[in-house]
Amino acid sequence: MASSIEKASTALHIINTVQNMEHIIGKIRNRQASMPSEENTLPFEPEVSADGIRQRKTFLKNKTATHAPYLIENKNFDDLAVLNGNIENYIGMTRVPTGVIGPLHIIGSSAQGDFYVPLATSEGALVASYHRGAKACSLAGGITSICLLEGVQRSPVFKFENIADLGLFVAWLLPQVDKLKEIVGQTSRFAKLMDIKIQIEGNHLIITLEYHTGDAAGQNMVTICTDAICQYIVKQCPTKPTLWFIEGNYSGDKKATALSFTNVRGKKVTAEIVLPEEIVNKVLKTTPELMAEYWRSSTIGIIQSGAIGAQGHYANGLAALFLATGQDVACVAEAATGITRMELNKDGSLYASVTLPNLVVGTVGGGTHLPTQRECLEMMDCYGAGKARKFAEICGALVLAGELSIAAALSAGHFTQAHKKFGRKK
Repeated sequence: MASSIEKASTALHIINTVQNMEHIIGKIRNRQASMPSEENTLPFEPEVSADGIRQRKTFLKNKTATHAPYLIENKNFDDLAVLNGNIENYIGMTRVPTGVIGPLHIIGSSAQGDFYVPLATSEGALVASYHRGAKACSLAGGITSICLLEGVQRSPVFKFENIADLGLFVAWLLPQVDKLKEIVGQTSRFAKLMDIKIQIEGNHLIITLEYHTGDAAGQNMVTICTDAICQYIVKQCPTKPTLWFIEGNYSGDKKATALSFTNVRGKKVTAEIVLPEEIVNKVLKTTPELMAEYWRSSTIGIIQSGAIGAQGHYANGLAALFLATGQDVACVAEAATGITRMELNKDGSLYASVTLPNLVVGTVGGGTHLPTQRECLEMMDCYGAGKARKFAEICGALVLAGELSIAAALSAGHFTQAHKKFGRKK
């Protein structure tokens, strides 16, 4: 994603204010491959059993210091008032099986250490695949995952009689920026108006308003703030539009768009890892050469398909994590755009990275307060204010682990075998 000098400076400022840059660089440079201790090894079980469930319950309770009565102990949910604002015509809960992977070791600006990541899915082999990727990355010393930029947009559209009227409107609007920021401050405790861009098409004017939404995903927040701005504009502007709509279908809300890599929507995260040849051989059961070659070939394939971005299966891990943690699952449509890169280093190791410019996630609001969703966030110490950047960096690391595992399986010809083993009813 291209960035202006101002945005690039903001990204560096964010990293420096969250944690000293030298400290992060030191951790990255001193990262060493090592075997995980027995106490950090999550009990893995390909088939479900009461004994395996008991072992993982005990393990997670000890490692995460959290109690999950709804998720793990199946406590009955009867506080119906909690659902207000989340559902209409409520009849009951749809139960999605939830597994856990880890440790996923992360060196980030906000996420630091080992994480055990819950994934809600009905797709056999998915949890096993991400768990394998997490193991390889942790053995290699961990994934560097950094949240670079933040911003959520709403793009109202205004129609005028002609371009001349539109021009007069724009000339009046541009000096109003401070007033619009004031309106946002009066409308929301958390939203901040960061930028305004215009797009002209004939007598149509699209105004893209970019906000910082704190630790909330922010779609409702920016809609309410944008409506307040539009009401002021229509009332005060000297040249009235003939009509306007709160969203001109330009912001990229819940869809993959060509703007993905020239903008940020939600949070932009980039993550990287260097996997020694030995770890690729022993854990991923392939070679760095094969993985790099597979990724070159698959990237040519995805270019020919016309997809936005170049990646393997971001949607798999993101959808499972979004379901588990109360995110807006429909945002996977935009969050699952990105670029994966794999290259063979001179020493025979594998360099791999992912970049996700559209991670619309939050740790407050939405469905994050629901019983099991809150417990899943708490398992990663990601519930509540001040945790959204950390959660975004975990998302980036998770996606990278999944990309490595699927590329390994496809490069070595194990993909079908894995789905036969884990993804079919016996």
